[in-house]
Amino acid sequence: MRLATWNVNSLRSRIDRVEAFLERHDVDVLALQETKARLDQLPLMGLQSMGYEVAAAGTNQWNGVAIISRVGLDDVQTGFAGMPGFGDPVTEEARAIGAVCDGVRVWSLYVPNGRKVDDPHYHYKLEWLARLREVAKAWQGEDTALVGDWNIAPLDEDVFDIQQFRTSTHVTEPERAAFRAFLDDGYVDVVRPHTPGPEVYTYWDYFRQRFERNRGLRIDFVLGSPSLAERVSGAFIDRDERAGTGASDHAPVVVDLV
Repeated sequence: MRLATWNVNSLRSRIDRVEAFLERHDVDVLALQETKARLDQLPLMGLQSMGYEVAAAGTNQWNGVAIISRVGLDDVQTGFAGMPGFGDPVTEEARAIGAVCDGVRVWSLYVPNGRKVDDPHYHYKLEWLARLREVAKAWQGEDTALVGDWNIAPLDEDVFDIQQFRTSTHVTEPERAAFRAFLDDGYVDVVRPHTPGPEVYTYWDYFRQRFERNRGLRIDFVLGSPSLAERVSGAFIDRDERAGTGASDHAPVVVDLV
């Protein structure tokens, strides 16, 4: 199975790129984040004609997650148990969707950004991750992939210039500790062994030619349960997909399973 994750930054704007990406890399399952639309607004006919099923969650032009699969889409779950909400009034955002695809439980995750340290959104982010960790413990006994935009750079080498980010979100110790907690519980960053740093990133801001200068962040990950990690035969970041007119600011991450 070939599994990929991609913060697409609007599926409606980039449906042609998504279809071409699936065909070019012969992807079986694609988890998307930031689809930015309700299910009824998504352009799915092309994907369906290619043999893919789609499960999606979205409420408006913000957030949104989806799983696209040609190897089955069973036991679909929107959100996880106890998933925190945000806002006033508090509402549950479209940030997590899970499904079983050919025996693998795939969760497409769009972790809250945090905005800035001590912002209410930052505390929401930490609470969201803590609750995900608790429920994810129960999924470790099966082939499980927690994939998506984690909005965390776990190591200094995951940031083009750590000195610029020392007081920013994505690199604070509470955020990094929340990410490490999944690894401490037994989940494995299955991509890093195949794409070691430094200067290996998955996100480049549109600002000041960040991509052309390779001034990026590594914030998109595939964390596998122990049994899934043993099945990984290779992984890569499709950096070329970040290039060109109309690209998302994130690159897809691809994992091969035997």
